[in-house]
Amino acid sequence: MQTNEDTQNNETTTPAQAARFTELQALVAGMAADFQKFYQDGNKAAGTRVRLAMQELKSFAQTVRNEVQSIKNGGKTGEAEAPEAEAEA
Repeated sequence: MQTNEDTQNNETTTPAQAARFTELQALVAGMAADFQKFYQDGNKAAGTRVRLAMQELKSFAQTVRNEVQSIKNGGKTGEAEAPEAEAEA
Protein backbone atom coordinates (compact mmCIF):
# COMPACT_ATOMS: atom_id res chain seq x y z
CA MET A 1 0.00 0.00 0.00
CA GLN A 2 1.31 3.40 -0.97
CA THR A 3 1.13 6.28 1.49
CA ASN A 4 0.43 9.92 0.79
CA GLU A 5 4.05 10.74 1.48
CA ASP A 6 5.21 8.26 -1.18
CA THR A 7 2.68 9.54 -3.69
CA GLN A 8 3.67 13.17 -3.17
CA ASN A 9 7.34 12.40 -3.70
CA ASN A 10 6.66 10.66 -7.02
CA GLU A 11 4.47 13.42 -8.49
CA THR A 12 5.67 16.52 -10.27
CA THR A 13 3.68 19.73 -10.31
CA THR A 14 3.22 21.37 -13.68
CA PRO A 15 2.65 25.12 -14.01
CA ALA A 16 -0.92 24.56 -15.25
CA GLN A 17 -1.63 22.22 -12.33
CA ALA A 18 -0.29 24.73 -9.81
CA ALA A 19 -2.26 27.56 -11.44
CA ARG A 20 -5.54 25.61 -11.29
CA PHE A 21 -5.00 24.69 -7.65
CA THR A 22 -4.07 28.28 -6.75
CA GLU A 23 -7.18 29.51 -8.58
CA LEU A 24 -9.32 27.06 -6.60
CA GLN A 25 -7.78 28.16 -3.31
CA ALA A 26 -8.35 31.83 -4.12
CA LEU A 27 -11.98 31.18 -5.06
CA VAL A 28 -12.66 29.32 -1.82
CA ALA A 29 -10.74 31.81 0.33
CA GLY A 30 -12.73 34.66 -1.21
CA MET A 31 -15.95 33.11 0.11
CA ALA A 32 -14.90 32.99 3.77
CA ALA A 33 -16.06 36.45 4.81
CA ASP A 34 -19.48 36.09 3.17
CA PHE A 35 -19.95 32.64 4.70
CA GLN A 36 -19.28 34.09 8.14
CA LYS A 37 -21.55 37.10 7.57
CA PHE A 38 -24.39 34.87 6.39
CA TYR A 39 -24.17 31.94 8.80
CA GLN A 40 -23.10 33.81 11.93
CA ASP A 41 -24.64 37.23 11.45
CA GLY A 42 -27.67 36.36 9.32
CA ASN A 43 -26.79 38.89 6.61
CA LYS A 44 -29.08 38.02 3.67
CA ALA A 45 -27.03 39.99 1.13
CA ALA A 46 -24.00 37.90 2.10
CA GLY A 47 -26.13 34.81 1.45
CA THR A 48 -26.73 36.02 -2.09
CA ARG A 49 -22.99 36.49 -2.55
CA VAL A 50 -22.37 32.98 -1.16
CA ARG A 51 -24.81 31.53 -3.69
CA LEU A 52 -23.09 33.43 -6.52
CA ALA A 53 -19.65 32.27 -5.37
CA MET A 54 -20.88 28.68 -5.14
CA GLN A 55 -22.18 28.92 -8.72
CA GLU A 56 -18.77 30.19 -9.84
CA LEU A 57 -17.15 27.30 -7.96
CA LYS A 58 -19.48 24.86 -9.70
CA SER A 59 -18.56 26.29 -13.10
CA PHE A 60 -14.85 26.17 -12.25
CA ALA A 61 -15.18 22.57 -11.06
CA GLN A 62 -16.87 21.56 -14.32
CA THR A 63 -14.12 23.22 -16.34
CA VAL A 64 -11.44 21.39 -14.37
CA ARG A 65 -13.34 18.09 -14.69
CA ASN A 66 -13.51 18.50 -18.47
CA GLU A 67 -9.83 19.42 -18.62
CA VAL A 68 -8.84 16.40 -16.52
CA GLN A 69 -10.96 14.08 -18.66
CA SER A 70 -9.42 15.46 -21.83
CA ILE A 71 -5.88 15.02 -20.53
CA LYS A 72 -6.71 11.56 -19.25
CA ASN A 73 -8.03 10.54 -22.67
CA GLY A 74 -4.85 11.64 -24.40
CA GLY A 75 -5.52 15.27 -25.26
CA LYS A 76 -3.58 18.24 -23.96
CA THR A 77 -6.38 20.56 -22.79
CA GLY A 78 -10.16 20.81 -22.84
CA GLU A 79 -9.84 23.46 -25.56
CA ALA A 80 -8.45 20.87 -27.99
CA GLU A 81 -11.76 19.03 -27.99
CA ALA A 82 -13.86 22.00 -29.05
CA PRO A 83 -13.03 21.77 -32.78
CA GLU A 84 -13.76 18.03 -32.76
CA ALA A 85 -17.14 18.62 -31.17
CA GLU A 86 -17.97 21.18 -33.87
CA ALA A 87 -16.91 18.75 -36.61
CA GLU A 88 -19.25 16.07 -35.26
CA ALA A 89 -22.22 18.45 -35.13
